[in-house]
Amino acid sequence: MAPTLELLRKLGDFEFEEHAFGGASIDAHGVALTDETLDACRRADAVLLAAVGGPKWDTTDPNKPRPEQGLLGLRKGLGLYANLRPVKPLPALYDSSPLRRERIEGTDLLVVRELTGGIYFGEKTRTATSASDVCAYTTEEIERIARTAFEAAERRAPAGASERPAKVTSVDKANVLETSRLWRQVVSELHAREFPHVELEHVLVDNAAMQLVSAPARFDVIVTENMFGDILSDEAAMLTGSIGMLPSASLGADDPGLFEPVHGSAPDIAGQGIANPLAMFLSAALMLRHGLGLESEAAAVESAVEGALAGGLRTPDLGGTAGTAQATRTVLEAIE
Repeated sequence: MAPTLELLRKLGDFEFEEHAFGGASIDAHGVALTDETLDACRRADAVLLAAVGGPKWDTTDPNKPRPEQGLLGLRKGLGLYANLRPVKPLPALYDSSPLRRERIEGTDLLVVRELTGGIYFGEKTRTATSASDVCAYTTEEIERIARTAFEAAERRAPAGASERPAKVTSVDKANVLETSRLWRQVVSELHAREFPHVELEHVLVDNAAMQLVSAPARFDVIVTENMFGDILSDEAAMLTGSIGMLPSASLGADDPGLFEPVHGSAPDIAGQGIANPLAMFLSAALMLRHGLGLESEAAAVESAVEGALAGGLRTPDLGGTAGTAQATRTVLEAIE
């Protein structure tokens, strides 16, 4: 977070307000998200969130607070129902990917994940010998996330761009789950009614998982429910060579957007000065673009990151030796 605030100060006159969240908030207040922090987020123009969590707070006791509860509470409290994760391996990092260069060349996809419904938010029960989690979706919840995906596909393929026609892949498990059968029906009806010019395909989640590693360039926009999206977006993140490179945006109808790196807090390297700050920088770029409407500043950050990597910058997760401070300095110099 600290290098990212330094980056933002170079780009404009922003007012920052800092609040404890996740494990830090559990230690200070006994809960992962306080009412005060949630109210502050609601008042803000945008929310930039650092990675949270760690083994200190890991527990299977349902009565103990966990950092992830803060994430769910913040998404629900701000009405953030759409999570956007762009995945575009940069040519400079093709050889850092666990997949062969020819498999990932040309990959430029966007995962649109439904954030506030499904099994994560369904009723939960637990006894000494059994447990259950309810997965539930309404037509309204499915339609609004599908609309987000279709509109994103339109923006990514301007009218007349025949070289990249707009395409949405809807991922479900309609051969087994009733929620997925409703999902497929609602997405199909919305497509026919409002977005017939966008190509739509339905793919079962297990097939989608296989195709993400065998032919990722075939995807444009992937839209799916909460748990499937959680898993597939992390799988897609590894196409870049490191989860330390991926930003995300969580958006709602009117409330401030939430912008955060995909990666966790990496407690195994905490305090060593070697964490990759680039996903946080790119999350700030998404905030500038989607949260604050500052397109040129967002593009400047993305160009600086791409230029730094093209110039040879590599943090340890990318096979190099550059620490956090060096990576920050290189990007700031590119900005200047």
